[in-house]
Amino acid sequence: MRFEVRNFRNLEEEEIFPCEDVNVIYGGNAQGKTNLLEAIWLFTGGHSFRGARDTELPRLDPETGKNTPGTALELDFFSEEREQNAVLQIENGRRTSWINEVKKNSGTALVGKVRAVIFSPEHLLLIKEGPAHRRNYIDTALCQIKPGYAALLNNYRRALMQRNALLKEIAKNANIPDTLELWNARIVKLGTQVILERGRFIEKIEPDIQEIYSGIARGREKIQVCYCPSVKDGASQEEIESLFLQELERTVASDARTGFTSIGPHRDDLALTIDGNSARIYGSQGQQRSAVLAMKLAEAKILTDFSGEPPIVLLDDVMSELDQERQDYLLNHLQGQQVFITCCSPETVSLMENGMRFRVEKGVIFPEEL
Repeated sequence: MRFEVRNFRNLEEEEIFPCEDVNVIYGGNAQGKTNLLEAIWLFTGGHSFRGARDTELPRLDPETGKNTPGTALELDFFSEEREQNAVLQIENGRRTSWINEVKKNSGTALVGKVRAVIFSPEHLLLIKEGPAHRRNYIDTALCQIKPGYAALLNNYRRALMQRNALLKEIAKNANIPDTLELWNARIVKLGTQVILERGRFIEKIEPDIQEIYSGIARGREKIQVCYCPSVKDGASQEEIESLFLQELERTVASDARTGFTSIGPHRDDLALTIDGNSARIYGSQGQQRSAVLAMKLAEAKILTDFSGEPPIVLLDDVMSELDQERQDYLLNHLQGQQVFITCCSPETVSLMENGMRFRVEKGVIFPEEL
């Protein structure tokens, strides 16, 4: 791989040749480590994982204190059994891309060309906060694995919005329930498919999560992951649809009062336990971080199985709150995939046995020998 960046965040003009195994990017705070990972992530066609708008990504002009008009990124990578090149340019908030020197009209043309999995400190909310973060983990992975799932999820969400709007009208006018039956049927059909897809995904990925977590924890702890749909007790598609419809009809009065549908995959959750105890309530900081890492690395394995090519693994600020044994696992036991890890401590870097390391200082990247 070759990666080049020009005028991105605090990175003025840098070119690196990372290895195909573990690459550690280290340095003090606010030096540009995360900026490098963010730039690589943009080649997935997604938005900044830090929530930044495209207009905020070009480098700040030190004289004016404002963002320069544009930034350019270039990546040489191996995919689909051949060497490829991608260029991403952002000018005045608008993306243009080139794939193997063929110009595209947007950055979304990169989707599926470069696959990556990202861990950042914000992903700890997956365990620490509410069910929406855990549902998003499942849905994001499924959208990469099964392109049709994104359309299914969007159709369900649109139907849900229509039903919610109708519920608010029912509270004012009780003569509308006949229309509600139509939306109940649509939500049941789409929602059941979402539930089944999510359930199959968790069933497939849980053994990988358990294996990876056991490696991180050196076998001292066991994690379990369970999908918890709000429509309970249904096994087959027919059973779920029947129970789903019954629940929608049972809760019409209360849903009309709140203007919100209380049953469905938009209310589902993912239960994570470590040695039988809730990871959210009882897990230590290190255990919670290890659990999220296991989930993201398992996601990378599923993507590898799906596409036949391992995705790039980007681990931002991953080492804090992990003991030395857990750090050693990440540095020396992630095999068969290209990994980028950022950290602050030179002592952590010294644990590396193989791979490459890069020191970042004031937006300048310095490759170093191990």
